[in-house]
Amino acid sequence: MIAAAVLAVAGLCQAVVFAQDDAVDETPSDNGAHCSSTAGAVFVSCKDGADADYKLAVGKCINIGDTRARSLCYAEAKDARDEARQLCREQRKARLDVCASLGEGRYEPDFDPALFDTDFGDLTKPNPYFPLNIGNQWKFGGAEDVAIEVLDKTKLIAGVTCITVHDQVTVDGVLAEDTKDWFAAAKNGDVYYAGEETAEYETFEGDQPPDPELVSIEGSFKTGREGAKPGIAFLAKPKTGKLYRQEFDLNNAEDMAQILSTTYAYGDDPELDRFVPQDLAELLCAGDCIVVKEFTPLSPGPGGVERKFYAPGIGNFLEIDLESGDTVQLVECNFDSRCSQLPSPE
Repeated sequence: MIAAAVLAVAGLCQAVVFAQDDAVDETPSDNGAHCSSTAGAVFVSCKDGADADYKLAVGKCINIGDTRARSLCYAEAKDARDEARQLCREQRKARLDVCASLGEGRYEPDFDPALFDTDFGDLTKPNPYFPLNIGNQWKFGGAEDVAIEVLDKTKLIAGVTCITVHDQVTVDGVLAEDTKDWFAAAKNGDVYYAGEETAEYETFEGDQPPDPELVSIEGSFKTGREGAKPGIAFLAKPKTGKLYRQEFDLNNAEDMAQILSTTYAYGDDPELDRFVPQDLAELLCAGDCIVVKEFTPLSPGPGGVERKFYAPGIGNFLEIDLESGDTVQLVECNFDSRCSQLPSPE
């Protein structure tokens, strides 16, 4: 009996041993490498989180009575931890690559309320590539259906008046995502992104009637809450090659953007034309469209890269997943004469 108990405890202890690796100096750095130090600090947090999730998973495995199922649970927990740690390493590298491009300065955007408009019906310098007129509507089709509307609704964030934009994604007619985005209009024409309230939904077989269930609010952030800071949704004066942050909430919302072209027209650049519907681009672009690459260190690798295309007076009209080739294109809008000529997705 005693021997059996000892063996049981030994087996349990073996199951919950947590290997340590990738040691990082956690002492805050004052050497001026603020961006790289941030990447290192978030890496430590990420790795610790992976270990914490593993320990929690092991706790759940312990309470599985079937020996074989319990062993499988332990193995799956270990694999998940190893994959999570690897993702932490890849995210750290991606953040360091951003630091190499942006420099080592602290990220401190100037979000002074005096620099921003308060009346979205009378903006000082409206951005033609990101029109925020109240009542504007866009509908997109293709890999998914998206409906966007600028609401007659504002939110005061860190003293800055932000307009609310409602964004809904449906797949096969079923709600998949519902988001409220908050944008601020700088008097110089920059459009700032101050946060989002996002909700992701899934439907499950057997539900009668089918009813989308909230499964995640991941990615939600608000400037000023728990260290989150605003980013730039669209620049007033975009320049080719410019890299900038669209949002900054560490380990939650870290989207980046880089300007690829400010003079796009179909046929000028075979690489930028890839996956682009020719009739759509020729309708909206006369050498004046802007192409942006968007990515995030949270999803390093080609699977996390998109291209977005913007036309003056219209705004975003095309999004392309470069890994899959899937496109989401503008099919309807209510504020421009070209809206009636938009082609349907192939």
